[in-house]
Amino acid sequence: MNRTPRLFGGSMTALATPFKDGRIDERAFVRLCQRQIERGTTALVTCGSTGEAAALSPDEQAALIRMAVVAAGGQIPVIAGCGGSCTEAAASIAQLAAACGATALLCAPTPYVKPSQDGIIAHMRVLAHAADLPLIAYDVPSRAGVAIRDETVATLFERGLIAGIKDATADLARPPRLRALCGPAFLQFSGDDATAAAYRATGGHGCISVTANVAPSLCASMHLAWDKGDLATFAHGRDLLAPLHDALFTESNPVPLKAALALLNLATSEVRLPLLRATEATKEKLAEAMAPIMSQEEWLSSHPRYALAS
Repeated sequence: MNRTPRLFGGSMTALATPFKDGRIDERAFVRLCQRQIERGTTALVTCGSTGEAAALSPDEQAALIRMAVVAAGGQIPVIAGCGGSCTEAAASIAQLAAACGATALLCAPTPYVKPSQDGIIAHMRVLAHAADLPLIAYDVPSRAGVAIRDETVATLFERGLIAGIKDATADLARPPRLRALCGPAFLQFSGDDATAAAYRATGGHGCISVTANVAPSLCASMHLAWDKGDLATFAHGRDLLAPLHDALFTESNPVPLKAALALLNLATSEVRLPLLRATEATKEKLAEAMAPIMSQEEWLSSHPRYALAS
């Protein structure tokens, strides 16, 4: 059922949802999408936790997916989050995403419920049948309250229910374990920017990144350097981006990210309750981390080739 999308990999961006006076700032969102495409991002990921999906209505999610699809124009894939308070709600979002033109789906176990491993398999089975799109399982125990075990991942893949995983466990021993269980066709994406470089080195295919909202060219360049075997450039990008990864998770995601986008005049820092805007201390930390990075980001974005400035 789910075709394995070999075009996925590298630096994929978990997009923020910009707000203005309580509503989605559509112009800002389109600009964010265009900036990502122009700077080497390989996929747009909408309506995930970074996009505050839990605070969005189905109509708002549909609008975001459609805008991302139009902005992408077939150049890169659009992956839509299909979370929900129960399986039925998540399946409805999956169907909506397919109707809006999404390329693939990203799905975590339903939050708060803490289903069993068999329950996770049943949940994913419903979503895989709800929309004829590749499904990427999202293992994020810190938000879902339950982890997806390796054996469960292997069962889902063997049954053709998932094409890959977004792994937000920061378990760097996991990629080779899953490769041994599932084989090289199984797609493995880091969901943790701080360990994304190490994740590539242990067998991962890319990262669904928060940091790439801020520095898409630098993130894309780092991943491309790994793909090309340029370890010196890869290491330089890893070390250059490390302080920004740290600053972006000073508070709950996407609070610091929204503040960073505001510092770049790309969007407001507005979030929806129960989240609050970033503290002054967080904004100061972000400004300090971004200062040495953004000049290289802008330099790199203006050059046709992907190579980090040293």
